[in-house]
Amino acid sequence: MSSIVNKTISDIKSAVLSAAEKSMENGTFEKQELPTFIVEEPADSAHGDFAANAAMVWARALKCAPRKIAEEILNNIDFEGTFIDRCEIAGPGFLNFYLKQAYYAAVVEDVLTNKENYGSSDVGKGKKVMVEFVSANPTGPMHIGNARGGALGDTLASVLEKAGYDVTREFYVNDAGNQIQKFGLSLEARYLQQFDDTVPFPEDGYHGADITERALEFIKIHGDRYVNAPSEERRKALVDYALPLNIAALKEDLSEYRINYDVWFRESSLYADGTLDKVIQMMKDKGLTYEREGALWYKNAEFTAALLKKQGKSDKDIEKLELKDDVLIRANGNPTYFAADIAYHYNKFAIRGFDTVINVWGADHHGHVARLKGAMEALGLSGDRLDIVLMQLVRLVRDGEVVKVSKRTGKSITLKTLLEEVPVDAARFIFNSKEPSTHLEFDLDLAVQENSQNPVYYVQYAHARICSILRALKNCGIEPRPCSNEELCLLNTPEEIELQKHIAALTVEIETAARTYDSARITRYVYDLATLFHKFYNACRVKGEDEPLMLARLQLCVATASVIRTVLTMLKIDAPESM
Repeated sequence: MSSIVNKTISDIKSAVLSAAEKSMENGTFEKQELPTFIVEEPADSAHGDFAANAAMVWARALKCAPRKIAEEILNNIDFEGTFIDRCEIAGPGFLNFYLKQAYYAAVVEDVLTNKENYGSSDVGKGKKVMVEFVSANPTGPMHIGNARGGALGDTLASVLEKAGYDVTREFYVNDAGNQIQKFGLSLEARYLQQFDDTVPFPEDGYHGADITERALEFIKIHGDRYVNAPSEERRKALVDYALPLNIAALKEDLSEYRINYDVWFRESSLYADGTLDKVIQMMKDKGLTYEREGALWYKNAEFTAALLKKQGKSDKDIEKLELKDDVLIRANGNPTYFAADIAYHYNKFAIRGFDTVINVWGADHHGHVARLKGAMEALGLSGDRLDIVLMQLVRLVRDGEVVKVSKRTGKSITLKTLLEEVPVDAARFIFNSKEPSTHLEFDLDLAVQENSQNPVYYVQYAHARICSILRALKNCGIEPRPCSNEELCLLNTPEEIELQKHIAALTVEIETAARTYDSARITRYVYDLATLFHKFYNACRVKGEDEPLMLARLQLCVATASVIRTVLTMLKIDAPESM
């Protein structure tokens, strides 16, 4: 956290506790250890810079009305050596603290000293966290949901890094199992159809044009060589050709989207290294499975219901989930996707030792959450260490109408076709503009506009405007220089105070975003920062004021640009110096 914000919150807590201790020493309250209380920014700035709920939290322990406790604290509180100017009591006993102008001056100094490290926190304590996101099947191109999941997951990873976690970004490649079999059957049908158009296509096959394109590419290389080959040999040749190309295309598209993973984890490795077999055997040994009609089943309904009851869920709530047992190994001997997923998450926790695993999934996977967390508990791993971020759907709009196909190709809009039309900066900003649980409407017309209606343009323009101010002043022989705290205290108009207060809140926003897995908070934060800067720019001149005030405002401009740049870097969005 910013050393100034952190110190001030610590000073408030210490002052309140010291005042309570004085009241216990003089006999007003009985001596005891008091419960923890919270110091936070109030929703309404009219209620001070920070508020503490100590009086309410202590009411039961001190056997006294919160308001009287607050009055007693106020009688004994000492602000010597702090940035606190005064404290007022509000409502039933809230303690509202108002800070000196020197506090805001110190915030600006803190930004200018720490630069791109401003806003960093050590709240994560270096804990190992994996964020797994996108993980699109390599059987076809990425869709718009993947585009949103990519922006949310990648930015969440950046937020967690900034909050002091040791973060790994991971893509799970489904290169084994049922979907690859289906991929092979689909490729085979499209391949054979080029020589005999009566060949049927599998009902549940992949119908995308990309399957036909891969089959045609294969023919260019091998011709009809595999027409009369055994089906298994033909499918293997087609998959061995198409799958690496599809995976490479996923990597290329994601790289263009500025997403680079630390790990591309292949599902097939779970089969190759014996992890899947080991996990299935563990589940058998623990009595978590049974056989029926030749298949191996996991007692999901029984185990997950017991787990939910232990967590305090009512029978009625559990009934609503309609829990069912799950097949692990099909009658034909092939593992299910769920079996592989259990093995994959066992690998994450038991083998690679992640403290927390965060999966970013589409909302249609909500039914999978409880059973996967339950399976971790069944294996003796804490399901609480697995967190799922469920992401709602995206609706693309152009001219007020819902869009499902690309204007250029006439096909469904994929990540690749979207980025051919919309700048990466705009795509990443807009896809990360709302919390994952909210439906998102992506306006294609708005995303390409170069005006203040486009949110990313609005933020980038604030940064470019500051750079323009600096260039103009430099041409006049005026450059920023370090200002004293007294000079920075001249920044006392409402617009200046609001701007400095918002800058001070960056670390709290990052910590909150990390705690709630809501990376959209920092997108909103930087948009609000740009708004406050534009307000400041319209209300306060930089050039033409007396030198101390001019230089102080210049430093505020530099600090604002630094914070905008820091946040845009987390979002992997450019911070242009001119527009």
